[in-house]
Parts: sequence; C-alpha cells; structure tokens
Amino acid sequence: MAIDLRTRLGHVELPNPVLTASGCAGSGRELAQYFDVAKIGAVVTKSVMLAPRAGRPTPRMAETPSGMLNSIGLQGPGIDAFLQRDLPWLLSRGARAVVSIAGGTVGEFAELAARLSDASGVTAVEVNISCPNVEHRGQVFACDPDASAEVIEAVRGRLRYDVPVFAKLSPDVTDIVTIARACVEAGADGLSLINTLLGMAIDTVTMRPVLAGVTGGLSGPAIRPVAVRCIWQVREALPDVPIIGMGGIRTGRDALEFILAGAAMVSIGTTIFHDPSACVRILRELEEELASRGVERLTDIIGLAHEPHPAPGRRLSRSSL
Repeated sequence: MAIDLRTRLGHVELPNPVLTASGCAGSGRELAQYFDVAKIGAVVTKSVMLAPRAGRPTPRMAETPSGMLNSIGLQGPGIDAFLQRDLPWLLSRGARAVVSIAGGTVGEFAELAARLSDASGVTAVEVNISCPNVEHRGQVFACDPDASAEVIEAVRGRLRYDVPVFAKLSPDVTDIVTIARACVEAGADGLSLINTLLGMAIDTVTMRPVLAGVTGGLSGPAIRPVAVRCIWQVREALPDVPIIGMGGIRTGRDALEFILAGAAMVSIGTTIFHDPSACVRILRELEEELASRGVERLTDIIGLAHEPHPAPGRRLSRSSL
C-alpha cells in the first residue's frame, strides 16, 4: 500500500514529515555517513548566531532517567561560516534546510533574518526564542508574549516573504497558547513545539551540580507527554497553524502520537545520539504504522485525535469519519 507522506511547512511542500531537531545533528554532516539526508523532510540546523560562540564550560551534558540534560550554550561558528560552508554542503546533498537562528537581542534576530534573506536555498527559518534577552535582565524571550512577538515581527520583516517562519516555543510557561497566539499574530507561519524543559542534576559524590552551567535543557522520552500536551493545546486553539512537534520521539508510533495531537511534522533529536540513523528508521516505522491502520494520506490524520471518535470497525482516517 503506497502512502502519501507529503506534508506542508507553511506554503512549502515536504516529501515526508520527518525532520532533525535543532542542535542534535549539527548541520547534517554528522548524519550523512548513516543515511542520505535528502531522504527526510528537512534538516533543521543547529541554532546559528551572528558571531562565533564557544559555548559553556564542560561538563555540559548529563544522562538522566529517560533523557538527558544539556547546557551547550549555543556553541557555533557564526552566520558567516554557516553561509560559506554548512548551507552550501546541505544544498549539494539535495537536502532541504530549515535554519534555526538564535540571538540575545531583537536586533540580532533581525540581522540574522536579513542575512538569510539574501541566501538561496533556505527552505524555512526556525526562530529559537528560548534565549535570554540581554536587554531585559536575561528574561527568556519565549516566556513573554510581547517579547516573543517582537522577535517574530522583526524576523518576518527582514526575511523574504517566500521563506516560512516557525517560532520555537518553550514549555516552561504557564500558558503556552498565549505565547503561540502572540507569535502567529506577529507573523509566524507556524510553530515548533517544544523546546527542552529547564532541569538540573546534582552529583551525590561531589555534592555539586553535575553541569558546569548548573541548569540545562531536559530532553528525551521523559518530556514526551509534556510535548504531546502542548501540541494538543495549541492545535485546539489554533487549528489552522502548522506545527512541528518534537520532544522524546523514539519510534514511528511516537511520531504518530504527535501527528494525531496536531503536528504536521516531527523533529527527531535526543534518540539520534545513540541511533544516528533514527530519522530514516522512524520514517519507515511511521509508514508501517499508517499502513497497518489503513491510512492512505498523512494529511488525513493530522490532529485526528481532536475529532469525534470513529465508530467501532471504521478506519482511522479523516476521510472515513
């Protein structure tokens, strides 16, 4: 049974819904020895900043039950090196590039958008607003609807109209729908849910924090129920806004759960660290999950869990409701 896995990243069509998660695969080179990076929906790059950045001191990663903590500090070569080296490599491989950007000020985000607007081959931009706003006492942009909207408006205003903008949201808020709505009203074409949760681990031998940066982002299967809940809430409030879902996806069945909650695409992250070919494996497993349920088109089941439950014996497909 041939299944139509096509989906849409804003107005851009992707051949399938599986993407990498920002920060877990660099700019794709690390994964190319394991599978053809052009085979998945898109490669979401590690967040790019204006200037090169060394990141935080080590140790900056720690294993946790059903997940891991990271405190990398947005290490990277900066936008110039990215445009000269990483983006051309992705395009030479036939991959679709979703460029994640990060900044400490609204102006930095705007300048990054302007630089990418002049570059060819950018499929979309994912705006990592889970960064401290250095102009406002280090408050994270994504924890305030006005600050989030200001960043998205600045990016949308400096980026070519044909490049979709996706806002990546933090779950560390009281009401994620409020932040999501503010981003969409400011010009976001879609939303990425969720970024890591803020966590911490203490070494009971040294009796000190495990991470040099003290706190870090918690990812992996431990956060999957939180991600599903956030996607569900945002889809319920904003049903026409495309969502990239992420947070602890390890299998095709996990991906299916995110899609049923309302995600049109899924990003694979932490599981890549122990299974570098996870993206293509999960894509294959997702196709098998859909085939076993008689689903012919991926788009038929995006957000299907929000619909009335089908009668017993009827196929799991919006076309059969």
